[in-house]
Amino acid sequence: MPSVTDLPADDATCGWFHLSPMRAPRPAPAGRRHARWVVVGAGFTGLAAARRLAGHFPDEEIVLVEAQQVGFGSSGRNAGFAIDLPHDIGADDYIGDITIARKVLKLNLLGQTLLREQVRRHGIDCQWSDVGKYQAAVEPRGLAVLEAYSRGLEKLGQPGRLITGEELPSLIGTSFYRKALYTAGTALLQPAALVKGLAGSLPRNVTLYENTPITAVDYERPVRLHHPRGQITADQLVLTNNAFGMAFGFLKGRMLPVFTYASLTRPLTADEQQRLGGQSCWGVIPADPFGTTLRRTPDQRILVRNSFRFLPDGRARPEVLAQVVKRHRRSFERRFPMLGEVPFEHTWGGALSMAQNHQSQFGTLAPQVHGALCCNGLGVTRGTATGALLADWLAGERGELIDFLLGSPGPNRTPPQPFLSLGVNLNLMWGQHRAGLEA
Repeated sequence: MPSVTDLPADDATCGWFHLSPMRAPRPAPAGRRHARWVVVGAGFTGLAAARRLAGHFPDEEIVLVEAQQVGFGSSGRNAGFAIDLPHDIGADDYIGDITIARKVLKLNLLGQTLLREQVRRHGIDCQWSDVGKYQAAVEPRGLAVLEAYSRGLEKLGQPGRLITGEELPSLIGTSFYRKALYTAGTALLQPAALVKGLAGSLPRNVTLYENTPITAVDYERPVRLHHPRGQITADQLVLTNNAFGMAFGFLKGRMLPVFTYASLTRPLTADEQQRLGGQSCWGVIPADPFGTTLRRTPDQRILVRNSFRFLPDGRARPEVLAQVVKRHRRSFERRFPMLGEVPFEHTWGGALSMAQNHQSQFGTLAPQVHGALCCNGLGVTRGTATGALLADWLAGERGELIDFLLGSPGPNRTPPQPFLSLGVNLNLMWGQHRAGLEA
């Protein structure tokens, strides 16, 4: 019976989690339980899969298991962008194959639509804002990316507006950037608040267990999941735990848990808001993938996110936070000198599940075991869409997007350790250095 030795262990300092509405976690199970459907991982993908399975099988119990509290893990730690447009960093125009790009766009829009419907239906207070995003650049490499991506969007038939550096202060308050590409389809949100709200509005036939790490799995039929207080037997197991799927014995050496880090200021005073200027809510992503992401939130905080570390066991290293917060302070002061010493109230890390070939896993992994894994940094929209579509497929449905996902080759194999950690972290270090002022 394989033991699950790599379990989530995120730092306790995530600002999104602590600033989102508090809720009592659902209790862990005790003794022996049985369910036809058991979903492991209650992030965006798992919540979407459980909700959709509940709709397909209203007379059956769906068990959703989360190792930590809902909203405490990776889904509650991202920058809060629900992005619609494809962005293939391996293509010259960042769009690449037009047929694939159109499918990716449909996937992302599906994820957005599903989330927007749940936010409206259940009145989830997550600062949802349909304000679009700015992709900004200051270095020559970044400026070239904006021009290329603008051409790619034209090929895809999607609107985008290039904005000069002279216009940007009136929009985002800072004169740091030389140019930006604005696209209107992205929604901004408070991710931990959204995930908590989705968990609090699950259908009645979904049973959520939190603080329930799975410590061992027996894949003999039926599948038996062991946890500290007992055992859950599943007729069908659905894995939606991204890189931790490797700890369950699947896709070993194919997914890369890459941590990125964010800091969030205290709320700006009225005087600081006036000095900053610009719109009251916006989001900036960097043209260089190793650059700095920024948010101005509806409660008037500034988010700064940059820095990357590959941690192969998927577990946070709290000592890294003291190092990255210095980089965040430099990035903040470069962009917002008018804000002086506005302090950070929270600094945290969160994992992205990446594949070397930027492919995801969708479908059956073994008899009675299925998965939607490896969102490659698009967990909000892509995770939501693939979780829902996996449930549709398990209920016997087919369609254009399901066939597209089933046709994916999945994450490719990476080099063995210790070469993998050495190579990935050196590549991350070089990328951050090469980003220059974008970082």
